Amino acid sequence: MRVNVLQHAPNEGPGSIQAWCHARDNEMFVYHPGNFGILPTVDETDLLVVLGSPNSPNDDLDWVKNERVLIRQMLDQHKPILGICFGSQQIAKTLGYKVLDAPAKEVGWAPVYLQDQTITGIPDKLTALHWHEQMSEIPTEAKLLFSSDLVKNQGFLLGDNVIGLQFHFEPQIDNVREIAINDGAYALENKYLHQTPTEIINHGVPEKNKDVMFTLLDFIAK
Repeated sequence: MRVNVLQHAPNEGPGSIQAWCHARDNEMFVYHPGNFGILPTVDETDLLVVLGSPNSPNDDLDWVKNERVLIRQMLDQHKPILGICFGSQQIAKTLGYKVLDAPAKEVGWAPVYLQDQTITGIPDKLTALHWHEQMSEIPTEAKLLFSSDLVKNQGFLLGDNVIGLQFHFEPQIDNVREIAINDGAYALENKYLHQTPTEIINHGVPEKNKDVMFTLLDFIAK
C-alpha cells in the first residue's frame, strides 16, 4: 500500500504513522504542498494522511484548495483518509461544513473521551496532545468519535474509511520535543490548559497513543 502524507509544518511530522507504515510493510511518501506545491494524484494514493498546519482551511491559498480537490477525489473513490487537526478540518470543509474558532484554544496534554464504539479496542478515555484554536463542524453523515472537556468536536468517523481527529495521537517523544521547542510561544498564549513547553515535554507520551493510532489506521486501511 502506498501511503501519501501531506505535511504542512516542519515540526509536525507523521510520528507513529511512519512506524505503522513500516510495521505493515507499506510505502510512505511525504509531500510538502505549502513549500513545493506538489501533491500526489488520487491514482497513486492508496491511503491519504493530511497532517496539522499553522494555516486554516479558510485561507485563500492555492495549495489549501488543491488539497481539497484531492480529498474530494479520495472520497469519491472510497479510499481511506486520516486527517489530523488541519487535516480533519480540510475533510469537513471538502464536504461543505464550516471551519470556525473553537470554544477554547487547547494547547497541551488533555483527555479525550470516546463517543462511539464502532472501532473496537479503543479505551473510553485517553490523553492526547492538543495544538489548535479552530475546529470543524462534524459532518451530519459522520459519527462523533471523540470529545474533550473544552471542545466537543474532537473527531469523527465517516463511513468505514475516513477518520478526522482534531487532536494528536501521532507524536512520539522526539516529535513532542520538536513541536514544543519550536512552537512553544503558542503554548504560552493558552489560558486554559496552562502548560509550559517544558511541562508538555516532561509529560511524556502515553503508551496507549501509538496503539490507538495503529488501531485507527488498521480500521480504515482494511
